[in-house]
Amino acid sequence: MPFFAYKGRNGRGEAVQGVLEGADSGAVAGQLFGLGVVPLEIKPSAPPRDEGTSLNLSFGKKKVTHTEVLLFSRQMYTLLKAGVPIMGALKGLEESTDNPRFAEVVRDLRESLDAGRELSVSLARHPEVFGQFYTAMVNVGEGTGRLEEVFLRLFHHLEFEKFMREQVKAAIRYPTFVIATMGVAIVIINIFVIPAFAKVYQGFKTELPTMTKVLIAFSNFMVAYWPFLLAGLVAAIFGFRAWSNTPAGRMQWDRMKLRFPIAGQIILKATLARFARSFSMAFRSGVPVTSGLSMVANTVDNVYIGDRVTRMREGVERGESVLRTAREAGVFTPVVLQMIAVGEESGALDDLTSEIADMYQREVEYDLKNLSSQIEPILIIMLGALVLILALGVFLPIWDLGSAALKK
Repeated sequence: MPFFAYKGRNGRGEAVQGVLEGADSGAVAGQLFGLGVVPLEIKPSAPPRDEGTSLNLSFGKKKVTHTEVLLFSRQMYTLLKAGVPIMGALKGLEESTDNPRFAEVVRDLRESLDAGRELSVSLARHPEVFGQFYTAMVNVGEGTGRLEEVFLRLFHHLEFEKFMREQVKAAIRYPTFVIATMGVAIVIINIFVIPAFAKVYQGFKTELPTMTKVLIAFSNFMVAYWPFLLAGLVAAIFGFRAWSNTPAGRMQWDRMKLRFPIAGQIILKATLARFARSFSMAFRSGVPVTSGLSMVANTVDNVYIGDRVTRMREGVERGESVLRTAREAGVFTPVVLQMIAVGEESGALDDLTSEIADMYQREVEYDLKNLSSQIEPILIIMLGALVLILALGVFLPIWDLGSAALKK
């Protein structure tokens, strides 16, 4: 997504500026309001440069993992709940962490707090570690005086996100491994096996079947041009990565992933579960619907779904109901739309979206348990077609030679 430079004033009237990532300027404005900043100017900008304690320039050190942020949230809740001052809590976490890079981040948080900044502003100095949703929720906790409760909710939220990401990876891993194995098998057969049979067939002094000619021609092509084919494969991989890192490419790729056979539905359900859980948490913490949708749009880990959520926010800003905007998004099932309608009518939208997340989580778990049984028929058909082609191409000449010998 593009970056935008902003200038504004915080709750104390101080001038602030920086760079945020968002779908558009409206989404960035929603993020700033969630952080307690009134935007005065928002314009497109280049990505921010890392400086000082930036993590990207700390070569040779481990990255800050999702699990470390998860544990940080849980430990902050425990320490604050026990009455430990926040500076003392950060001091203890800095000394206890095994990751030098994360220790630098915690140290910078202490120094930033000591300089008079708020905790949410200090966290925003490290967007690589603490995302925009995380920072906005901490800002809400500071404003409501329920910071320890927000840290506990963030812990459960991060734990849920970790689980859903692992489920998505599991959904893709099995078919990807099988297809890659089949590709390697095809390469080995064409480079080593078929050429050996081709030498035998040359002594037959007879017309070979069409299927055998096609296999031999394809094998000769791979043997003669394998360096170019390998270079083309490497170029295709790097080209795909470069394309998928562009805003338009990332949007198209994330949309294509949702259309994968079988796995696409699992990815969609997992993404919507993250959306529902994040929205429920933001709404339950007192964040307005429009600001909550802006925050959630950048946490669903899918640019296409994030764009749909941004459109929902724009619809709500125009005065439309959440139900209508969700229906126009075109990604929710009728059951989910019905639950949103009930939530709006009863004033319990946070509870109903939490139930939506639980429902999608159960469906993802069930689909993954049955994933192998759903994919196996497709893989068996693919393997059967491959074996049939190889059998016809390799054994038809031998069969024809045997038939001719019997006639003599």
